[in-house]
Amino acid sequence: MATLTVPQGALARAKAGDREAFEQLTAGYRRELMLHCYRMLGSHTDAEDALQETLLAAWRGLAAFEGRASLRTWLYRIATNRCLNAIRDGRWRVPPPEPAPPFQHPEPSRRGEATWLQPYPDAALAEAVDAAAGPERRYEARETMELAFIEALQHLPARQTAALLLREVVGFSAVEVADMLDISEIAVKGLLRRARGTLDARRSDPVPSPEAAEERVVARRFAESLAAGDIDAFVALLTDDAWLNMPPAPHQYQGPAAIAAFLRASGAWTGPRLRLRPTRANTQPAFGCYLTNAAGVAEPAGLIVLTLAGDRISRITRFLDPGVLHRFGLSDPVA
Repeated sequence: MATLTVPQGALARAKAGDREAFEQLTAGYRRELMLHCYRMLGSHTDAEDALQETLLAAWRGLAAFEGRASLRTWLYRIATNRCLNAIRDGRWRVPPPEPAPPFQHPEPSRRGEATWLQPYPDAALAEAVDAAAGPERRYEARETMELAFIEALQHLPARQTAALLLREVVGFSAVEVADMLDISEIAVKGLLRRARGTLDARRSDPVPSPEAAEERVVARRFAESLAAGDIDAFVALLTDDAWLNMPPAPHQYQGPAAIAAFLRASGAWTGPRLRLRPTRANTQPAFGCYLTNAAGVAEPAGLIVLTLAGDRISRITRFLDPGVLHRFGLSDPVA
């Protein structure tokens, strides 16, 4: 497993209290640690907090670092346990108040749970590839950042999530994972077996990812159909079992008919009031959403992320909180 080169003498200087040397030591690991915390917690905001706690704990505990494991392994141990402690203490995974829609919505297909889910900008992802892709990785890098995978992880017990990520996403050995979690290798294997079973039960049959050109065509047709208020054209883009999710609201709609009924009831979701700006989130096509007010200014109204199955859309995730747009550089109104 590859590690980053540590600047000569930086560890000794950092242990002696040189904060700049500590920044040198940890700079190359921060983005991948941020990804790890995000996968653990499902929230960009909470992952940022967990990363800061990790770095603070590492700074305070650096004198005790003896180098028996790599610095990277030591940092992952701290980050993982910070996330586990926060989940156990109930500081995170606390859903916000359920938003009240300004219209009478149809009965949802089901009410979901992981309402704390937040998107992750691709612009940040491009700079945060895991430093090592060990041979034991079971999941592809793209898959591990797609919203469906991130949400599925939140339905696992926290220690199962940690074991799965450390072993089969980041690529640490079973011995290393056991040491990080203070359990036996046998216990690690048990956690992995149960986690895989749960994830496999939630996953649909794999569908090849669309080619870039095909993805652009579907995304363009999606935006055009919404802007024109053409619900029939919109529905034609959906798979038969497509889902519409709207974090933090728990309402979820499945199938073209149910999704079309919601769109017709919502009104503002389609037509001239809606404006879309393309971006990318979680390796998927996405759009910043804006609603035009009486003054003709399009105010931020959240983010849409598309999950594609070939040339069709299998999942639409609409983040209702306009605050998520600032991470995408899309928080300003559109004149």
